[in-house]
This record gives sequence, C-alpha cells and structure tokens, in this order.
Amino acid sequence: MAKLTPRVATWQRSGTYEQVGGHRIFVRERAGDPDLPPVLLLHGYPSSSYDWRDSFDLLDGHRLLTFDFLGYGLSDKPREVQYSLRIQADIAEELARRYASEPVVMVSHDMGSSVATEILARDLDGTLSFTLRSALLFNASMVREQASLLLGQKLLLSRVGPILTRLTGEAAYRRTFGGIFSAAHPLSADEAADQWSLLACNDGHRMLDKLIYYNHERVTPPTSDRWHHALRDWPGRLELGWAGDDPICTEAVLQAVLKLRPRAELTRLPGLGHYPQIEEPKRVYEVIQRHAAQSTGSDTAGG
Repeated sequence: MAKLTPRVATWQRSGTYEQVGGHRIFVRERAGDPDLPPVLLLHGYPSSSYDWRDSFDLLDGHRLLTFDFLGYGLSDKPREVQYSLRIQADIAEELARRYASEPVVMVSHDMGSSVATEILARDLDGTLSFTLRSALLFNASMVREQASLLLGQKLLLSRVGPILTRLTGEAAYRRTFGGIFSAAHPLSADEAADQWSLLACNDGHRMLDKLIYYNHERVTPPTSDRWHHALRDWPGRLELGWAGDDPICTEAVLQAVLKLRPRAELTRLPGLGHYPQIEEPKRVYEVIQRHAAQSTGSDTAGG
C-alpha cells in the first residue's frame, strides 16, 4: 500500500470518518454562516475530495461538505461492490441530510456530475431526502456518447480491464493523469504524488476497472434515459462550468448537454483542462462563490 504524502496526510487529519451504508467514508466539512446555503462538493474519477481542498480557503462564509465516494481516496474500498452511480448518490444523500430542510447548493465535477444527475432525478421523483437549492456542474461526460474517452478508459471498460488494472503502476498513472491537464497548467510532481498516494491507498489502483463501471450505466437504458431526463426537466437553477481544453469532456459533450437544456447558465473556462479546480483554483472558486451567492431562485428548464 502506498504511503500518504505529507500534504495528503494533513488533509486526512483535517477530516473525519463516518459510517454510511456499512462502510467507512472519509468526510471533510467546515462550519460557516448559518444564513448562507451550505455547499456540497462532489469529486470525480479516479480522484477524491482532495480535489476540492482549496475550497476551504477560497470559498467565503458558506458551510462546506465534501467526502470521498466509496472506493475512492481515503474511504473504504470493498472489492465485492458494483460501483453504481446510485450507490454513490445514496452516500451523498445520507451525508447531506445533516442540513435537514435547509436548501443545499450542489457543486460537482467529472463522475461527481454524473452522480449529481441521479440526485436531480430523485428530486424530480419527489424521493430526495434533502432540499436541493441549485446545481453547478463542471466538466463531465453526462452525455457519454459524445465523450472522447482515453485509450486507457476504453480498455478498462473492456474485457481486458481486470488485466490492465493489475498492471497499473505509478509511472503509467502519472503519464495518463498528466495528459488531461492543459498545456498552460501542467500536472506538478507534488500533485501527481498526492493523487497517486490517494489512489493507491488500500490498493485502490487495483480496482480501476470496478470503479469505472458507472460508464456502462451512462449509455444503457433505462438509467441513461433517467439521467438525461433529469438534466432536461429538473426545474431548479442549473449552471454549467466548462473548461475549454478538456481532452475528454470536449465541446461536443457540452453541446450535447445544452441540447438537452438549452437555457442552462454557462460559464466557460478557456485554457483549462479536465481538472480546472486544481489547475487554477482561484478562477474556479470565484465561479462557485458567485453561483452560491446567486442561488436564490430557479431557472427555466430547457425541455
């Protein structure tokens, strides 16, 4: 098992572990102004809540809640689980219940934005157990048919996925992960070391084929239809934050999402790659701060 880097070890000490659905989930939260809406931050694949670490310094006032999805980062990584977006949404929902009836601002990235579509669907169904105030979704393959998956992702989703997972090492991971950062903001050695230590914690790098299972759900009815329907018809305020130099979630994905919801608010982030909150955190958190401050009404769904 990989040793945590000093920065990640500090991050771990700043959080707590909670039992959710019979598993230990790493949770990081911050108190804040009770007159401001709490902000729930959902991370992507194959990383962790550590992606949102700068929120605790750069987001003013709001109470913050983020956590590592099951199988990710510092949370439990059971081998026998089918890693569905629904399981991850269950965890997000249970943790968000701490805010009772207070409306929550949901901010998400990558896989987290796909989990967010299940949360939107539950709200549409009338089954969501917390009140959702608004949603800000950053780059994600929410219409996966339009995404430009990396070769490694395609292989992980194929029959050779378990073999590729066994062969995954730090050097190969660094090359692949570095390839989704923009040329102007390359992956640093320290960031690469942090991310690898979180992935390899409890041998998570040996589960990459299991963790990417949710990609099958995103193209298979009825789940794919359910999530597209949620993007189209959820009646609340939904904003998109889109990094322009993302090699996976390209302009084609954005346009497919906008076809479902043409009146969605859109903030473009030109010059940033797949992890905008790591590449240029100040710029990203200004978008989140503005969105959270303005989340008092609702937009008109673009169906």
